[in-house]
Amino acid sequence: MPIAERLGEARDAFGGVLRNRALLQLELAWAFSIIAAWAYGIAVVVFAYEHGGARAVGLVGLLRWGAAAIASPFAAILGDRHDRRLVMVASDLVRAALILGAAAAVFTSAGAALVYVLAGLVSVAGTAFRPAEAAYTPALARTPDELSAANVVAAAIESVGIFIGPALGGVILAWSGTATVFIVTAVGVGLSAALILGIRGAPSARPAIEHSEEGALDELLAGLRAIVQDRKVAVLVGLFAAQTFVDGLLGVLIAVVALSFLDAGAAAVGWLNAASGIGGLVGAVVAGALVGRGRLAGDFGLGVLLFGIPLALVPAWRNLGFALILLGVIGSGNTLADVSGMTLLQRAAPDSVLSRVFGALESVLLLTVGVGAAVAPALIALLGVRGTLVVSGLLLPALVLPTWPLLRRIDREAVVPAARVERLRAISFLAPLPEATLEQLARAMHEERARAGGEVVRQGEAGDRFYVVDAGALDVFVDSARVGTLAPGDSFGEIALLRDVPRTATVRARSDSVLLTLDREAFVPAVAGYAPSLASAEAVIGLRLGPRPAGIVRA
Repeated sequence: MPIAERLGEARDAFGGVLRNRALLQLELAWAFSIIAAWAYGIAVVVFAYEHGGARAVGLVGLLRWGAAAIASPFAAILGDRHDRRLVMVASDLVRAALILGAAAAVFTSAGAALVYVLAGLVSVAGTAFRPAEAAYTPALARTPDELSAANVVAAAIESVGIFIGPALGGVILAWSGTATVFIVTAVGVGLSAALILGIRGAPSARPAIEHSEEGALDELLAGLRAIVQDRKVAVLVGLFAAQTFVDGLLGVLIAVVALSFLDAGAAAVGWLNAASGIGGLVGAVVAGALVGRGRLAGDFGLGVLLFGIPLALVPAWRNLGFALILLGVIGSGNTLADVSGMTLLQRAAPDSVLSRVFGALESVLLLTVGVGAAVAPALIALLGVRGTLVVSGLLLPALVLPTWPLLRRIDREAVVPAARVERLRAISFLAPLPEATLEQLARAMHEERARAGGEVVRQGEAGDRFYVVDAGALDVFVDSARVGTLAPGDSFGEIALLRDVPRTATVRARSDSVLLTLDREAFVPAVAGYAPSLASAEAVIGLRLGPRPAGIVRA
């Protein structure tokens, strides 16, 4: 595709995000949330250092990230069992209340320990937000490209937040003090809640039926099972984990490179971090230009490579400018990997467990970044600064290159059959499904041909498939009497699958016909696991079956 046409598609996709009011409100809420989180984090670190030095800073970091890593899988269940919009609002409001509690503790000199405990609880409360947001975004996006564009915008907001949040926190600290920063950040989180609560006219954020038969442990492990059972998803999560492990190493290495390897002084630590953030914005621009290219897995692999290779090149020239450029490239790779990897997971994982998939991912990432930071000093002692940089940088290429054939296969299999998606979207009870779920169903469809006079399904038989008429005409018989004719775009077979009853009618081809079929294993979880679609399907079934005595299913 010519670059001008690709840029045009990207522009249309980003324009769609801006015109999609619900999606725009979600992005703005994310902006307030991430900026407030970074400002609050800076204030907590400064407070801890003033009251206990570096040891207290380490303790607070352990409380915040350790507690979040443990809580994330549990909190993510909320996003698959309740309205995801309200889960985000509750997360914001609880965080705001806890942060205001910390402000009160500072004002009343209640003790540093209370502020530290509240910081850990704020992190725990925040773990429900991101998985629910990531799982809700596909429900708001109207096209695959709009979903990719929304993830690009979210990544760009995160990069900007890394700048604005600490800067805001620093300015308020200089002007007033820690308690004031806490109050301002609580207001920011509250604004995030207000924006999400104000989303109107969007698809329902309730993904699943209200009463699950799963046990508590099964619910908890569902996200992890979805990752492990799908090799493609497992590889993506594994590479994400490897990248964040190197990111943990990098968090320590930046300080060592600035102060020891380059001997550039403490200010260089900030410059190198800033270079990474600027690179992240550049990466967002690059990812935006690639929207619609249809090579998300390849882009993800490229992003992971760009995160690692420049790190291995830092020792080649002991020069601050050279290191700044390389850190910028690393930041670009980070954003490219985040955007493409996030979009792939949103489109590949079942919607009914999507929040828990992201909860499991967040827990893994928090754990691996912490392990990376803990391992870094030992590696430096063993290999020296140069050796650690080289080994850290080459780790990711060593993992990505063997998986490249699989990444290419993911891209080939991820081609969206647009005509089939439109067929599904035109069916009333499937229309409420998120775009990503419709894509999954379209890719799972099989084509079946029926000759004129041939019987497709017979009344009284067990049902194992859902059918959509793609071409031709078919007659419907109930108790041997013809009751209707099906044309292209019509569908049948949902009653037996959703009610778990024998076929309620016989369908016979009037002319040579082409049918698109969905197996029970693909159809039932998609429809029954999404409340708006299930309610719509039940309404359609009620119309088709007509009045009947309570408790009796017409077969």
